[in-house]
Amino acid sequence: MTDAVPAIGRRSRAWFGDGGKNGFIARHHLRASGYGDATFDGRPVVGIANSWSELTPCNAHLRQLAEHVKRGVLQAGGIPLEFPVMSLGEPYMKPSSMLFRNLMAMELEELVRANPLDSVVLLTGCDKTTPAALMGAASVDLPAIMLTGGPMLNGRFRGTTVGSGTDVWRMTEGLRAGEVSPAQFAEFECSLNRSAGHCMTMGTASTMACIAEALGMQLPGAAALPAVDSRRAVLAESTGRRAVEIAQEGLRPSQVMTRASFENAIIVNAAIGGSTNAILHLLAIAGRVGVPLTLDDIGDLGRDIPLLVDLMPSGRFLMEEFAYAGGLPALIERIGALLDLDAPSIAGGTIRGVNAGAECFDDEVIRPLDRPVQPAGSGTTVLHGNLAPDGAVIKVSAAEPRLMKHSGPALVFDSLDDYMAVVDDESLDVTPETVLIVRNLGPRGYPGMPEVGNLPLPAKVLAQGVRDMVRISDARMSGTAFGAVVLHVAPEAAIGGPLALVRTGDLVTLDARAGVLSMDVDDAELAVRRASWKPAVAHDPRGWVRLYVDHVLQADKGVDLDFLVGASGDTVAKQAF
Repeated sequence: MTDAVPAIGRRSRAWFGDGGKNGFIARHHLRASGYGDATFDGRPVVGIANSWSELTPCNAHLRQLAEHVKRGVLQAGGIPLEFPVMSLGEPYMKPSSMLFRNLMAMELEELVRANPLDSVVLLTGCDKTTPAALMGAASVDLPAIMLTGGPMLNGRFRGTTVGSGTDVWRMTEGLRAGEVSPAQFAEFECSLNRSAGHCMTMGTASTMACIAEALGMQLPGAAALPAVDSRRAVLAESTGRRAVEIAQEGLRPSQVMTRASFENAIIVNAAIGGSTNAILHLLAIAGRVGVPLTLDDIGDLGRDIPLLVDLMPSGRFLMEEFAYAGGLPALIERIGALLDLDAPSIAGGTIRGVNAGAECFDDEVIRPLDRPVQPAGSGTTVLHGNLAPDGAVIKVSAAEPRLMKHSGPALVFDSLDDYMAVVDDESLDVTPETVLIVRNLGPRGYPGMPEVGNLPLPAKVLAQGVRDMVRISDARMSGTAFGAVVLHVAPEAAIGGPLALVRTGDLVTLDARAGVLSMDVDDAELAVRRASWKPAVAHDPRGWVRLYVDHVLQADKGVDLDFLVGASGDTVAKQAF
């Protein structure tokens, strides 16, 4: 590999190569950790940004993975320096981990910029850690490579395969309907997560791992291999070696994540049946790297792509089967005619080159184009109309087809608490045709846009055997969830979007194929309602939440903070200690 960045010009030399006081301060503190003269001879310094935390179970194995990355860095002649970065644990963080995605991105950006690093390895896994790391890396634009932690092993319950998240929703509804006993539910709870790793369904964590690979930011095959597979340790070692090479080459995220890369990622997201959350993250990452990308671009690019990967929640299998079928390289090879294979890869060269010759070993898991799981248009669909003028989304592949063209009377709630207080009330005025609407769950309204859009169905309709209804909100939902759930309505209700004006009894129409979400209320009546609308009592937050509420963008813009959009580069403002 050509040394395109001479040692004397490496970024870390501003710290360790200084012959005066500042250089002494930098070197002697590292010597205190047992580093010798060879550390300071100009070899690349590689940071390992580790989102390990016991508060993030999906990332709890990253400490061990980091050791394999370090070995690869040392093999290639670099100096590995591991450091902690904020970890966002989906199972525990309240009110929503999404509230803190931008904070993690900001922290990582500033840590990387402030320290003597020539490149950085991004160790992530759980839902928001992957996009946050990509956003931060894009903004500082230092050579960076990602390694996600991998999915956990398949869950096994009473002789069947069960998937994280997806089967939780099914079993929970079964428990509420009296079809599952508390003892069965407890047994299921102990059978679901059997190893380290993130959710093994095609939820947000698996989706973002695939998208990071499709964007060219991690090595081929890294998205799907189980967390406990020894080949992931080998990938970690290879990632460490490659981190040294990109430091030498000066290969930056802005050179890898091009417009073509984002278009590839959008097409891959449609083919895998990826999470609706991926849309928010792709928009935010593109904004950081300076690639123009809109919500409608995502809808247009994904519209003609069939669902080819048969994974929960849209299909039958889990990430283990996807990995053993050939993973993302096999899918990329299969849909190569739909992609820009000349897009760059962090592995070196192009997506075409690094995935050439990849084979599919199971046509049931990764389907041929002429035998898809679901036809084109089954992925995440973008909706517009007088209820969502700036857009909303629905994951068609995870919903009951009968509801994809539906009109019904609205039943409206101003908060999640209001809805949950009556969801089990047998006297609730609701039928299977009702359109459930819960608002004030968006970026500012909650705040943080929680994953509650897949509202539990009212007990009254569950008792009738109904398992899906049209539900609309300005919230998100887990990538593992399913149902006829309209999400990310923009503008959100809290800032006066039309969702704030809809009333119980209004006729609401969803036509997913036509991309329409509307209410049968004319403009004159909406103007009257708007004149009398008053926002909910404002939050009185402090600290990060105050900053977030004051500056967060809407869902159609990726929910980043307005002042973080764009890159700032890796230059440290003041060099003196």
